Amino acid sequence: MPAKIKYELVDGLREKLSKSKAVFVGEYRGMTVAQSTALRSKVRQAGGELKVAKNALFAIAMKEAGLNALPEDMMKGPNIFALCYDDPVSVAKVLKEYVNDKSQKAFILKGGLLETQQLNLNQVMALADLPSKEVMRGQVVRTIAAPLSGLVNVLAGTMRNFVTVLANIRDKKEEGAA
Repeated sequence: MPAKIKYELVDGLREKLSKSKAVFVGEYRGMTVAQSTALRSKVRQAGGELKVAKNALFAIAMKEAGLNALPEDMMKGPNIFALCYDDPVSVAKVLKEYVNDKSQKAFILKGGLLETQQLNLNQVMALADLPSKEVMRGQVVRTIAAPLSGLVNVLAGTMRNFVTVLANIRDKKEEGAA
């Protein structure tokens, strides 16, 4: 491959890496075109992108982007790199589902990098088990709102009881008048 093309590839990868929040690495040896296309589509829908690049060029691009180098054992073999631009959990979920799919045996997830933290396979799987960003936001809002709704229920209960007492007094006065 001519040097000029390599420099252009590294520049393009560096630019994509500088925008990404996480990078996941998998070996794609033996994947069919249909399988890789389906995986690319799912990763794109999750807010990421799959890139196939030579390991040496990808390592250079990571270094130029200011990212930590991935372990040497992770950078062996024909690798495909999942770049996460939005929510790393969503892309990790897609990759985990694909790895656990019984119909495919070709894709092997190796690990990755979450911002500056290296992740092994178990850590990527644990990341995939986390709820999505939207679900976590909903849980936080629900946790914050719970004491407020409890206070509203207590105050409403007091008013309800007061109205009930007044209704009982009214009923007794009507019975006495009759």
